[in-house]
Amino acid sequence: MGARLGQLIPATLLALVLCALVACRSAGTALPPASSFASSAPSSAPIPDTLTADEIAAIVSHGPWPVAFTPDPGNRFSGQPAAIELGRRLFADPRLSADGKRACISCHQPERGFADGIARSVAAHGGPLDRNAQSLFDVRLQYWFGWDGAADSLWAFVLRPLGDDREMGAGPATLAVLMAGDPALSSRYRMLDPDPDPSRLRIDIAKALAAYLETLDSPRTRFDTLRDALARGNFAATADYPSDALRGLQLFVGRGRCNLCHVGPAFSNGEFHDVGRPFMVDASRPDPGRHAGVKAVLADPYNRLGQYVDATVDDPAVRTRHLAAAHRNFGEFRVPGLRGAMLTAPYGHDGSLPGLADVVRHYSEIDLERLHADGESLLRPLHLDAQQSADLIAFLRTLSEPERRP
Repeated sequence: MGARLGQLIPATLLALVLCALVACRSAGTALPPASSFASSAPSSAPIPDTLTADEIAAIVSHGPWPVAFTPDPGNRFSGQPAAIELGRRLFADPRLSADGKRACISCHQPERGFADGIARSVAAHGGPLDRNAQSLFDVRLQYWFGWDGAADSLWAFVLRPLGDDREMGAGPATLAVLMAGDPALSSRYRMLDPDPDPSRLRIDIAKALAAYLETLDSPRTRFDTLRDALARGNFAATADYPSDALRGLQLFVGRGRCNLCHVGPAFSNGEFHDVGRPFMVDASRPDPGRHAGVKAVLADPYNRLGQYVDATVDDPAVRTRHLAAAHRNFGEFRVPGLRGAMLTAPYGHDGSLPGLADVVRHYSEIDLERLHADGESLLRPLHLDAQQSADLIAFLRTLSEPERRP
């Protein structure tokens, strides 16, 4: 394998190395149950010289994949096949917008990992929106939704673009006309609620859309093949994994410690960080990021503390209940997952990083002066050489490449 990459780089932290990425997958992939990927007891095979025991443990922590489904306790439609099908139909229906020209799929395209491939999506009036369209894959694993976490449930997150005049602009009247005029949609809605409350139609549509979005798990990848083999103690599987990607993976979980924030099976801690990216929407208007998101979620009548939650547990809003904005949240944005990132360029909350090489370069040469006083103390310039950068990108590619079956 040659010299360990961990011996080639400076002993600096690489936490948050790819916080500007988003995760995705191609559409329509059938997924086996998570139980089929459960690890068996480790074998007594020796650990190869190319990986340490700590590295193997860190790699195994990024699975198994996919994560077992858990219904949203605040959404009575979560996991229901009829709701999923209704949501799937609504997702691609332009009649859901005020002008009849835009659908959810307009900005969340399956072939682009349910993003749209441009820096900032085009608004209904023709100008750019404030942020990059995030991928919707693996969205069910989040607790806070959006780049700023301005919603604390997936269905409340759906309500925001649904009612925003810059996006869908669908008010109650538009939705009522759509459902009343389409017998197929109306009948599917009544399968979920035989006697629906007209005043809750908008909320129920958002919950049906959320039920569909919960099914958008990213597919298993070449990384998962390696991860599961290592979990079984099959260390020889490293021979089938690209050598440059393995070096990049060692950098990711080793001295670089990228997995401090890109943790777990989805490669995200689901939280928010200042990573030194610009946070101006334009020359005169800043994007406060998480600082505004916290205020928005607490003021939202549709949050988990409100009356529209179909609570089936004692306290589904425990995180929201203890949420408070702090000065340090200004300019913080979501840590996105990394699965399927090859499909979702450009990157960052504002789409200002065109490709993976640009993302890696940003963290390699990060300007600490761009961080505000309460910014991330873990970030340091890494000064990666060309080979190190290429190895890291090679690893990220394996989070998008389909797994190879025998």
